[in-house]
Amino acid sequence: MSGTWQITESVSAPGVAVALPGFDATRWYAIRTRSRHEKVVAHQLESQGINVFLPLLSELRKWSDRNKQIETALFPGYTFVRIAYSSGDRLRVLQTHGVANFVGASGAEGTPIPDDQIESIRTLITSNVPFKEYPFLRVGQRVRIRGGSLDGLEGLLVAVNGARTLVISVEPIQRSLCVKVDGYNIEVI
Repeated sequence: MSGTWQITESVSAPGVAVALPGFDATRWYAIRTRSRHEKVVAHQLESQGINVFLPLLSELRKWSDRNKQIETALFPGYTFVRIAYSSGDRLRVLQTHGVANFVGASGAEGTPIPDDQIESIRTLITSNVPFKEYPFLRVGQRVRIRGGSLDGLEGLLVAVNGARTLVISVEPIQRSLCVKVDGYNIEVI
């Protein structure tokens, strides 16, 4: 189980980590899942007590005989977990059916995702503002929206066909979303 820990040095034994309340040692990590196993993996991890974030989109799918509203993963093949990476949670995640590996430089070691990137995705999904996927960008100016339903949302400001667009990126999985920001007050970070 993940918890709240503070790492300090002990006076009696220098270099020994001691757990004290007040410091959250957990971080967000992206995990790669088998194709179309995002929901199954998220359910299994939640049942193990692991904090999971699986952003879903509701879509109307049309077949020849019917139309049906379904939920699909916003980032197919990826799910997010909040764990203390050095704890036993890492091993439990890797042993979960459908998990391929952590997203990181070598795959064996996960790259932490900043909390603000996960919170930006949560805000965008719950705001009911139209958005779409956008190619991942590393360049551009970081900005923050001031006011309105997207107040505090941060990302990169780009121009697409003359319209101002805010791009929210999740760096470790190299995926981005964009939302039109014309009419919003924007400040440079």
